[in-house]
Amino acid sequence: MELQNAMQASTSGLNAQSQRLRIIAENIANAESLSTIKGGDPYRRKVVIFNDELNRKTGVEEVKIKAVRKDTGDFKKEYDPNHPAADEKGYVKMPNVNRFIEMMDMKEAQRSYEANLQAIDVSRTMLRDTIRLIGN
Repeated sequence: MELQNAMQASTSGLNAQSQRLRIIAENIANAESLSTIKGGDPYRRKVVIFNDELNRKTGVEEVKIKAVRKDTGDFKKEYDPNHPAADEKGYVKMPNVNRFIEMMDMKEAQRSYEANLQAIDVSRTMLRDTIRLIGN
């Protein structure tokens, strides 16, 4: 049942990349989310950490989300003394989300998703052809 194991591993990859795409979409959606508290922090970018885990029931290595962590990168500051989140010097902290990086991450996650989907399709075709050969 090696083909089923391959399909299970690829399915876990699909799930992991799907979750990663949701986090990237959240980052893009909040790229302009500022604090409403004087001197407060804006939205902080999130990053996904993957981990390989052995499924003890099937013996298949699967991809799982180990953690979703906040990016500790610095916030940019913009001068806007009239904003409610401006500090004493009139600067507002901006989210540490770079849309270009998010789009590149999104493209990478999309390609990984598609590769896993293709692997499942190939495994399913091979399994179907094997069953057809056995039946003849």
